Amino acid sequence: MNARTRNNVRVVGAADGPVVMLAHGFGCDQTLWRSVTDILAAHFCVVLFDHVGSGASDPAAWDAEKYVPLDAYAQDIVEIVEELDLRNVTFVGHSVASMMGVLAVQAAPERFSKLFLLTPSPRYIDDGDYRGGFSREDIDELLESLDSNYLGWSAAMAPIVVNAPDRPDLENMWTASFCRTDPACARVFARTTFLSDNRADLAGVNLPTMIVDCARDSLAPTQVGRYVHEHIAGSTLKTLDASGHCPHVTEPEQAAEAIATFVRSS
Repeated sequence: MNARTRNNVRVVGAADGPVVMLAHGFGCDQTLWRSVTDILAAHFCVVLFDHVGSGASDPAAWDAEKYVPLDAYAQDIVEIVEELDLRNVTFVGHSVASMMGVLAVQAAPERFSKLFLLTPSPRYIDDGDYRGGFSREDIDELLESLDSNYLGWSAAMAPIVVNAPDRPDLENMWTASFCRTDPACARVFARTTFLSDNRADLAGVNLPTMIVDCARDSLAPTQVGRYVHEHIAGSTLKTLDASGHCPHVTEPEQAAEAIATFVRSS
């Protein structure tokens, strides 16, 4: 199975423009990049894909044991850029996909030129002086709720993740994306996401990196963005005056402008 089929890869926009690869997080698929893609496509070559187990990825590629660690998703990203023979790629990762990008750019540094981390978190669980936003008990309850009532969990989480009470259409978009994921795959991906700890990997990033977080984000509060910034040498941090964990959905113009400005910067 080739990577294009496995990950439902789509390449749109300006074929001769700078390459921007957009990677979705847990509970999402590439459709949530739609508004950002519409803006970027005029000037950039935009690469979209679904992680195995999400969206319209090939169900035959799913392996519950293989996709326990984030490294497996990072390897898929490397295989996509290699199969498409892409270089000088700006990798844009949302949420947990930010850490996939951290791993991917270190595995294939010759393929990537910049790293854009959108509402990243290297660890969701508090640990000593580190504040990820959740206790271990919080995460255990979250995972138990997901196990017991998959659709109910997605409906309950949408207002927290999107945090746009005046835009129910955006909450419905996120919920619809989540419901396109097979529950068995989502349960594995949830544990991979919320139990991960990639703090030690941040020091290995040596590409120009921009971190963008939101001023009001319950899943990755601003102290997490600061932590990532402080642990990736030479990185830049920008906090959007936005709510929720998905600014590419709720504030696509701001997100697209931040991406485009970063790609064009020297």
